[in-house]
Amino acid sequence: MLRSLYVKNFVLIDSLDIQFPEGLVIITGQTGAGKSILLGALSLLSGGKADASRISPGADSCVVEAEFSRKGEESLILRRTLSRSGRSRCFVNDEPVPQQEMEALSAQLFDIHSQHGSLLLASPAFQLSVLDAFAGVTALSADCGRNYRTLRTTQTELSRLRRERDEARRRADYEQARLEQLREASLSEGELEELEEEQKRLSHAGQIRQVLSEAGRLPDTRALRDAERKLSHIAGFLPEAGELGGRMTSARIEIEDILATLEQLGTSVDVSETRLEAVESRLSKIYSLLQRFNCRTVGELLGQQKELESWQERSEGLDDEIAALERQEAASQKEYDRLALNLSELRREAAPRFAARIGEDLRFLELERAVFRAELSDTEPSATGRDALCFTFSAHGGTPVPLSKCASGGELSRIMLCLKALISEFQGMPTLIFDEIDTGVSGSVADKMGAMICKMGAHTQVIAITHLPQVAAKGDAHFVVSKELLPDGGAVSHLEKADAQERTMEIARLLSGASITPEAIANAKSLLKGR
Repeated sequence: MLRSLYVKNFVLIDSLDIQFPEGLVIITGQTGAGKSILLGALSLLSGGKADASRISPGADSCVVEAEFSRKGEESLILRRTLSRSGRSRCFVNDEPVPQQEMEALSAQLFDIHSQHGSLLLASPAFQLSVLDAFAGVTALSADCGRNYRTLRTTQTELSRLRRERDEARRRADYEQARLEQLREASLSEGELEELEEEQKRLSHAGQIRQVLSEAGRLPDTRALRDAERKLSHIAGFLPEAGELGGRMTSARIEIEDILATLEQLGTSVDVSETRLEAVESRLSKIYSLLQRFNCRTVGELLGQQKELESWQERSEGLDDEIAALERQEAASQKEYDRLALNLSELRREAAPRFAARIGEDLRFLELERAVFRAELSDTEPSATGRDALCFTFSAHGGTPVPLSKCASGGELSRIMLCLKALISEFQGMPTLIFDEIDTGVSGSVADKMGAMICKMGAHTQVIAITHLPQVAAKGDAHFVVSKELLPDGGAVSHLEKADAQERTMEIARLLSGASITPEAIANAKSLLKGR
């Protein structure tokens, strides 16, 4: 049940912190006082649109927080904040959670029926969900839905793999030829650069050897050795001569090393025309592959070779993968057929009892000649099985037709109340919130609707926003919404629990309008006494 609600800076609500009791909670107030604002605040917790325009004027953000108690479990605190930037954040017990998680959790905690909620009656999905709740097959329906989604996912993947296999077969010869070209080339990383360098040397081999030969005809170093010895003899008389002798020794050693290197280079230079032709032929093949595969480097060619090998391996494994998925599809189809058949049988067994129960409740609400049916028919497979459901109705005992084509606003309100009462009984929703579900009814019908809502409050918490005194008088607790006009031209809404005297006056107002008469007060006391 909803234990408390805290709202700050939401539309006309400056600050609200209210505790709610069990049973039937009534909320009333004059038109425009802000009753619907409360529902708007709660709708934020159920995944409603985060609209920054709903933040109170002058405030930077708004907060909606609700505490729910659950039998045998710890309380849950749901909080959602909204900033002027449009950013929204959701929390469960002070821990941030995705909006979808809060939305799923709130769906288990409370259900809001707005003034336009009767439009749901025309929704096949809503109709089927109500029948499933009555038949006790909600879990079975969920299993069927999960299996159907698995089946559809498998079928989608199968279609994709079959298209991929067909495309692979069409391209097989072409891609195989490309792969063989790269494999036959036996490419290696860095090969192109090495070949280009070798090609340069081979094409200029004669010139290189001539220059090396000429450079090797340097002066004989024996004269340098002789000069070294002579300088060493006079070093004792002229120290500078010893230093010069050492420098001459270093120069001679360097020259001898240069000469040896020149000789070695000269003998290593290859002047083979055969080798040059082989190098140029290899280069031509690599250049041709680069152009053919639209690559700039040998590394890119090797990358394409790896991709082609992966593609070939993938293509060769497609048949096995498809076969495995086909087995999975067959198993999922068999399980879906079993679940859908079981679901259909249980629905068809429950439909007459369901229609009879709704018809009984409608007659209690003074639609004595009403005919209500839940008509099932076969349809294409879907997540909800193979059944299509249509609620048909006649208010005066004639041939029933689909609800959307026959029912008035007051009749729709009564039908929806009957359905919500059934859902609360069979699905165990902790908190039901009605926003003027009694629209379009009055008099004794309103009194009986109040009795039905009150009965629902015996096993679940019901919060009813109403304008009917007959309904308002049934509540275990009564809250009044009022609007205060501010000096600056603005306004704020307040929600306060009414004591016995205030409750009498509020019901009298509902009975007589702005001018409360003694007769209205007496009538209000009678209604409260008779509840």
